[in-house]
Amino acid sequence: MLKVLSLVSLLLMVVALVGLYMGDSLFSPSPVVIVSQCLAAVLMLWARITFGSRSFHAAANPTAGGLVTTGPYRFIRHPIYTAACLFGWAGALHGGSVLALLLGLLLFAGAVGRMLCEERLVAGVYPEYQAYAKATKRMIPYVF
Repeated sequence: MLKVLSLVSLLLMVVALVGLYMGDSLFSPSPVVIVSQCLAAVLMLWARITFGSRSFHAAANPTAGGLVTTGPYRFIRHPIYTAACLFGWAGALHGGSVLALLLGLLLFAGAVGRMLCEERLVAGVYPEYQAYAKATKRMIPYVF
C-alpha cells in the first residue's frame, strides 16, 4: 500500500509541475525566481551526486548500499523533494494566480506524501534511520 501511495504522490508532483509549466507559471524573468530555481537545481544535483549511482525508484523502494547521511542529507532528509518544491514554488509565487498557488499546494502535498511513504519504507530496511530522522529535519534545517 505504501508503494501505491508513493506512486500517487509522485504523480501529484508531476501533474503540479506540468500544470505550472503549461500555465506559464513555472519560469519567470524575475531575478529572485531565477536565483531560487538555480539554487534548487544545485541542491538537486548535489543530492543526486551524493546519492551516487543508485537508480531512481518510482515507488520509493529503498536502495541497497546503506543509508546516505552525507552531503545535503547531513542537513535535511529529503533534499530532492525540497529542491522540487523550491523550484515549483518560486514560479508559483511569482505567477501569483489562484491556479498557480493551488498547483504549488498540490506539489507540496505530493512531496509530503512521498516523504512519509519513503520514510516508512526506508526505516523498514535501515533501522538506523530512526536516529537519523530525529537528528535531521525533512526539508528545512532546524524547522521542518
